[in-house]
Amino acid sequence: MRTALAAALCTGLLWPCAEAAPAVKTLRHAFLNAETAFDPHAVSDIYSNAITDAIFDPLLCYDYLARPAKLKPNTAAALPEVTDGGRTFTFRLKPGIYFADDPAFNGQKRELTAADYAYSLRRLYDPAVKSPWLWYVEGKIVGGDEAHAAAKKRGLFDYDAPIAGIETPDRYTLRVKLKSTDYNFIYVFATPQLGGMAREVVEKYGADIGAHPVGTGPFRLAEWKRSHKIVLERNAGYRDEVFDAEPAAGDTAGQAILKMQKGKRLPMIDRIEVNIIEESQPRWLALQAGDLDYGNVPTEYAGAAFPGGRLAPFLARKGMTGQRFVEMDLVYTYFNIDHPVVGGLTPERIALRRAVALAYNYAEDVQVIRNGGAVKAESAIPPGAAGYDPAFRTAAFQYDPARAQALLDMAGYKDVDGDGFRENPDGSPLTLEMTGEPDSTIKQFNELWSKNLTAVGLRVRFNLAKWQENNKQAKAGKLAIWQLAWSADYPDGENFLQNLYGPNAGQSNFANFRLPAFDALYDKARGMPASPERDKLYAEMNRLIAVYVPWIPQTHRQRSEVSHPWLVGYRKHPLYTQVWKYLDIDESKRGPRS
Repeated sequence: MRTALAAALCTGLLWPCAEAAPAVKTLRHAFLNAETAFDPHAVSDIYSNAITDAIFDPLLCYDYLARPAKLKPNTAAALPEVTDGGRTFTFRLKPGIYFADDPAFNGQKRELTAADYAYSLRRLYDPAVKSPWLWYVEGKIVGGDEAHAAAKKRGLFDYDAPIAGIETPDRYTLRVKLKSTDYNFIYVFATPQLGGMAREVVEKYGADIGAHPVGTGPFRLAEWKRSHKIVLERNAGYRDEVFDAEPAAGDTAGQAILKMQKGKRLPMIDRIEVNIIEESQPRWLALQAGDLDYGNVPTEYAGAAFPGGRLAPFLARKGMTGQRFVEMDLVYTYFNIDHPVVGGLTPERIALRRAVALAYNYAEDVQVIRNGGAVKAESAIPPGAAGYDPAFRTAAFQYDPARAQALLDMAGYKDVDGDGFRENPDGSPLTLEMTGEPDSTIKQFNELWSKNLTAVGLRVRFNLAKWQENNKQAKAGKLAIWQLAWSADYPDGENFLQNLYGPNAGQSNFANFRLPAFDALYDKARGMPASPERDKLYAEMNRLIAVYVPWIPQTHRQRSEVSHPWLVGYRKHPLYTQVWKYLDIDESKRGPRS
C-alpha cells in the first residue's frame, strides 16, 4: 500500500442535576499527506486506507498483539474452510452485525450478509471503479475475468449476473472458488478492500461514494474537510466485541497491554480527530506539546528524540514512551518503463537506469537525511515478510559512481557540447525528470539526487506537486521517475513483487514493467506455499529487478514513535495502518498542554 492542528480539548458537559457526564475520549493524530477519498475499492494511499480500515469490516483481521502477524476471524465465525486443494474458501458470517445508520437504509437496521462481501468482490472487477486493487482477484476467481471483460465491452458491469467463483448459498455463507491454488489469497480477506459494503449505499451516492463511506466497523465518518481534517466517531451500533489477544508468553510489552485491556468493550475511544500536517516541524512541535496523542518522529528529529537508540530524557520527563522498529515496507524509486527518456528494455536504457542506481549514495540517505532511521534495502522484500533473505546482495544497488560513469560512457551517453552534462546516444539533450512533493524532507532527497546525478554528468529537473496529484499522474503513466514507499498489505514478499508483475501495469505496477521471465516466476511462486523452493523464485525475481532496474530499492524505514501517557495500550502493528479500535484514553492523565 502507498504512502505526510492543534485540536480543542473535549470536556464533560453538566447534566441538569449538575452531575458531570463522562468525558468524551478523543484521540488526536496527524497525517503527513492528505487523503484522497474513502471508497475502499478506489483508493490506494496509506492515509485513505487508514480511514477505510476503521469504517469497513473484513471477514478476517490480525491479532493485535501476536508477533509474527497472525490471522483471526473478524466478522467471520471462524477461519475459512479451505477445500478443493486450496482453491475453495468457505466463510460463515456471525449473524447480528449491522451497518452504521445511513439515509440509504430508510430508517431500517441493515444487517451485514454474505451478499455484501460478494458485492465487494464484484466491485473490484467493475471497470468503472478503476480499482488499483484489481490485482487482488485478477486471474484468480473463476468467472471474474470474464465478467470484467464483458463489462468493458458492454460499458456497464452487471452486478446481478452470476460469477461462478463467487457464491452465497445462504444469508451468512460466502464461497469463493479460485482457478488455481493461491496460498496468499487468504490474506485478501483481511484487507479493508474486502470489507462488507452495502450496494444500496453505493447506488445512492454514486460518484460521490468516496465521501460517504458506510460500514459495520468500529467508527463512522462524522466530518471531513478535504486535505485538512477528518473526524471519526464511535459507531453506536457496533457489535458486542471485547479486547482479547494472544501475545507470546515471553512478550513482556504485549502481556502488559493484554493485562490492561483484556475484556474491555471495543472500541474504547469515542472520537478520532485527524489533521493533515505536511511540514515536519509543526507536526513534531504539536506532538511534543500534547496536541497529538502519538505519532512518528519526523526523520530529521529522530536523533534528538532517540539519542543512542533510547528515548530522550526531555521526552521521558513528560511521561512519554517510545517505540523503534524496522517497518515492513520499502522506499524505492521507480522508472516508468513506458517513458520515452528513461523507459524501454534496450541495452542503452537499461544502462541509464543502472547508472542512476549506482550514482545514488544510500549511506547518505540513511545516515544524513534519515538520521539513521532506516536500514539499506538490498532487494524488494523487507525484513519480516516471508521470502526475505538477509544475505541477498547485488552489485546493482550499491553506491559506485565510477562504475556509473563507465556504464554511461559505454552506452553512448556522453557530454557532446562540453557543458558538463551528458546527452543521449543520438546527441539529443538529456534531462531526467523526477517527481516529488513540496515539503522539507523531499527537498533533502532532491538535493541528494541532484548532487549524485550531477557528479556522473546527468542533468535532473524536479517537478513538485501535492502527493494526491502525483499519485493521479502516476496511475495515468505520465511520470518518469518518482520516489515512493510501499507498506505491506500482508506479510509476504509477493505483496511487494506484485508491484512489478506485468498484468498489474496501470494498477499497482506504476513502473509499467512487463517482462515475461519475471511474470512466469511470479505465476509459479503464487501457486506454492512458503518454502525454500519458493524463496528461490523470489530471489530470482529480485535478480531480474537488478538486471533491468525498473526500481531502485533504497531503504526500509525505521520508525521512531512516541506516545503520551494518557494513550493506553498503543503498540504499532506490522500490518495495520492504524490500531484505533484497540486503544483507550485516560483523560485524567492528559493535564494542561505545554
